[in-house]
Amino acid sequence: MKLKNYSLFVIPILFTWSGCISPPENFPTVPEIEFKNMEFVQTTSADSLILTISFRDSEGDLGLNARDIFPPFNELNYLTDNNGNYITYSNRPEEAPDFNNRDWVIFPLINNVEIPDTLWVAENPDHYNIFVDFFIKRGGTYTEFDWSDPPYFTTFDGRFPRMLEEERSRSIEGQIRYSMLSLGWNSIFRTDTVRLEVQIQDRSLNRSNVVTSPDFTLSQIER
Repeated sequence: MKLKNYSLFVIPILFTWSGCISPPENFPTVPEIEFKNMEFVQTTSADSLILTISFRDSEGDLGLNARDIFPPFNELNYLTDNNGNYITYSNRPEEAPDFNNRDWVIFPLINNVEIPDTLWVAENPDHYNIFVDFFIKRGGTYTEFDWSDPPYFTTFDGRFPRMLEEERSRSIEGQIRYSMLSLGWNSIFRTDTVRLEVQIQDRSLNRSNVVTSPDFTLSQIER
C-alpha cells in the first residue's frame, strides 16, 4: 500500500473486508463485483471517500500482500531506449514528460543496485488490484477526471491485502470497503455531480466486470 504526499493531497488507501469462505461452488473464475454504497466522511484531518462493493470468486485468489512486488506485480517498469539503456532525465527524448513524481524516479534501486540518476518510468497496472475511475457530469455529459494529469500526477487505484493466505483454491464471497483519503475532495468537486467506475483483479490477472456508482454529490453521501 503506497502513501503519496502532495501539497494538496495525503492519500493512503485503506481496506477492510468481510465475507464467507467456501460458499456455493458455482462461483465464477473471473471475479464478479456489485456496487453497494458510497460515503463521504469529513474529519479535522484528511476527508474520506468510502466505496463498498461485494465480490464473488471461485478460486479465492484475491488480494496482494507486501511481498507481492515481483513480476507481474512489480510497481514500475523502467523505460529503455533502442539500445536497451535506461532513459535518464538528462538524455530524455522530446516526447518524454517534464519532471514529476509519477513519471520520473530519482536514484532508484533496481535488482538491489542503486542507479545514481533520474530514470523515466511507467506504472505497471498489474501492481494494483482495484481500479477506480472518476467522472464528472456537466450538461448531461460525463467527463473523466484523470488524476494522472497535472497538477496531481497520482492515482486512486490501489491494492487490498490477500484474503486467503494459503495458496489452495477456495470459493469466497464478501464485501470490500475501500477508503480514499484526501485533503482536496471539497476543493476539487465542490457541488459537482460525480460517479465512479470500479473494477478488481485477481492474482491470475483476471479482471472483474466494471461496476458504476449512482451519480452523487459529496453533500448527498456525507455522514
